[in-house]
Amino acid sequence: MSYLGLDVGTSGCKAAVFDEDGHLLAAAYREYPVRHGCDGAAELDVERVCSACLEVIAEAAAAARGDPVRAMAISSQGEAFAALDAGGRVLAPAMVSSDSRAATIAADWSELFGRERLYRITGHTAHPMFTLFKLLWLRQYRPEVWRESRRFLCFEDLLQSRLGLTPRMSWPLAGRTMLFDVTSHAWSPGILAAIGLTTEFFAEPAPSGASVGTIPRSVAGRLGLADNVLLVAGGHDQMCAALGAGSTSPGQAMYATGTVECIAPLFPSPVFSAALMANNLCTYDAALNGMYGTVAFCLTGGNLLQWYRDQFGAAESAEAARRGDSAYELLLRQMPDQPTPLLVLPYFTPSGTPYFDLHTPGVIYGLRLSTTRGELLRGLLEGVAFEMRVNVEILTQAGIIISEFRATGGGARNRRWNQLKADVLGRPMATVASCEAGCCGAAMLAAAADQNVPAAELGQRWVRCEAVFEPNPQRQAFYDDQFQKYQRLYQAVRNIVPSPGGRGPG
Repeated sequence: MSYLGLDVGTSGCKAAVFDEDGHLLAAAYREYPVRHGCDGAAELDVERVCSACLEVIAEAAAAARGDPVRAMAISSQGEAFAALDAGGRVLAPAMVSSDSRAATIAADWSELFGRERLYRITGHTAHPMFTLFKLLWLRQYRPEVWRESRRFLCFEDLLQSRLGLTPRMSWPLAGRTMLFDVTSHAWSPGILAAIGLTTEFFAEPAPSGASVGTIPRSVAGRLGLADNVLLVAGGHDQMCAALGAGSTSPGQAMYATGTVECIAPLFPSPVFSAALMANNLCTYDAALNGMYGTVAFCLTGGNLLQWYRDQFGAAESAEAARRGDSAYELLLRQMPDQPTPLLVLPYFTPSGTPYFDLHTPGVIYGLRLSTTRGELLRGLLEGVAFEMRVNVEILTQAGIIISEFRATGGGARNRRWNQLKADVLGRPMATVASCEAGCCGAAMLAAAADQNVPAAELGQRWVRCEAVFEPNPQRQAFYDDQFQKYQRLYQAVRNIVPSPGGRGPG
């Protein structure tokens, strides 16, 4: 018997099938474009995403036909949603995390509602990424869509409905909407009333691993699935990835390099502290029931490597196409092993935690005629790692201690990149046998429900460490000094470019 995890990301989706011991049997991937606009728009074509997701389910299931899928779950990007009319027709593109059009609305509405009140209910602080503010933007700027909408579904529950079932949104994903009470585990009546909606507009919330139902035979047949495949509630992609990386106890933290760079430590009970609130570090449900987590993230992550490839890597892209290789790997091989003198502020998108800075731009400081392409690429990745170190320092001061990172995502495949992160952060970076942590975490939830065992138990059994990258003392010392300069760089640039509505350092 096998278990399928579907991971719905911002720029692509992947389905992976695992056997009952957690070994990867098959995987399939589809990419889709994010449409960016000069007004801060970042959108996905909902139907294109759904079609891609159904395609990868069918492809992965077909490749694992010798070990039929018994259950599946969905790991989903947060915040983005589909507005549906009474007949289920999609009315507008999905606004993804980096869409910043609701910035003014987020600042103004949260002040009126009460910033601390909002935090105590949702465990999150206001930012235009969250569903709450995207809905308010839709109400104000797309009133015709607002009037016709009868349901707002995030990608997990939308795909559950496309699989023929009444959707149930997982608690971790519901937490990312800022409409959900993370302690009572219900849609917040106060928030919904304040924006003029009711619970009927949303899927029923359910803990990760709860049964959604059995996929109907007609749908299963079209996808090449066996009869009676169980679909269970999955989770927000970062919490699923934490489980899939084997991060099941305090002290361990998943470090994911996807479109967004993200760190996710776990703790045994919700933490609402002034320090976390002041630094926009949230508290919400983990994929392990009874556990909570936070996410420290930079919205400029792996997408910065993609930008570099598209702008400077035409030759490597062409060579990779000829050889059937990865353009990213060819580019990363050009990086020097030693740190660079460059300082890069990686705000090529709005920042994530701790500042939620929507206006300060990216900066590359220290360029010379002697700077090579490889040094430039390493400098970009160093900048992202420094931004994550800002978050790690804040978490440490708040009592959330990280002793080891579990590397996941595409970046976890590259040894140089893992070593760079270990050196900048000053902590070991462990890689696991399967880099498909989001899919693995979702499949683990499906297996746990099917076998009636705790997901944490499967996490210990399924996840196998491959390598541990220890910080290099000399490079770590260099980066300690560079980190102080990095913090001063942000302050300097922030003062040059005033950011109304953005929160500066301190």
